[in-house]
Amino acid sequence: MKNTIVFDFGGVIADLDIRKAIAAFKSLGIADVEKYLDPYLQSGPFLEIENGKTDVAGFMATMQELSGRELSFRQVQEAWLAFITGISRKKLDYISELRKHCRTYLLSNTNPFIMDWACSSQFPGGKPLDTYFDKMYFSYRIGLTKPDPEIFRHMIRDSGMIPEETLFVEDGTANILTARRLGFKTYQPANGEDWRNAVTAILENRG
Repeated sequence: MKNTIVFDFGGVIADLDIRKAIAAFKSLGIADVEKYLDPYLQSGPFLEIENGKTDVAGFMATMQELSGRELSFRQVQEAWLAFITGISRKKLDYISELRKHCRTYLLSNTNPFIMDWACSSQFPGGKPLDTYFDKMYFSYRIGLTKPDPEIFRHMIRDSGMIPEETLFVEDGTANILTARRLGFKTYQPANGEDWRNAVTAILENRG
């Protein structure tokens, strides 16, 4: 059995709907937000908050400039959270069970607005996201985004994981391809898929 597993967050643990996020940001007055938002990699100021080139204050200032009005942290956070349409407790419980015999990690292109919520008692089930993992790697903290291989190499160096002994579960094709080039075993679920049986089969070398 492989002893390490790395999960993506959006599209794997959290079900996503980009249309809801676009509508939420438009409601704040960001008229052309669809040119910045993407299910896998943002652009413009939305990329800059995910790759650490700007911080919460900088992103808030840009949103206020684009909208032409004052916005609160909570308003912007709720627009980001509109991306997330559901989080399965069954998947979280499954990851908790995995931790009994595997090391579990998270590698996510994300931002402090979403993780402020996810790493709090507001996260579904009342347990913060970080209670399910040995360590979490966030793009905005590292200063890199997937599919850049350097964000994977940072995780490998920091954790000591061996890619050939690690399963990477990710819904983005470009990210899967980078992981494979670095030696990871991979599984690519569809957004919203219940991937538990497929992951179990791979971990037990049956898939």
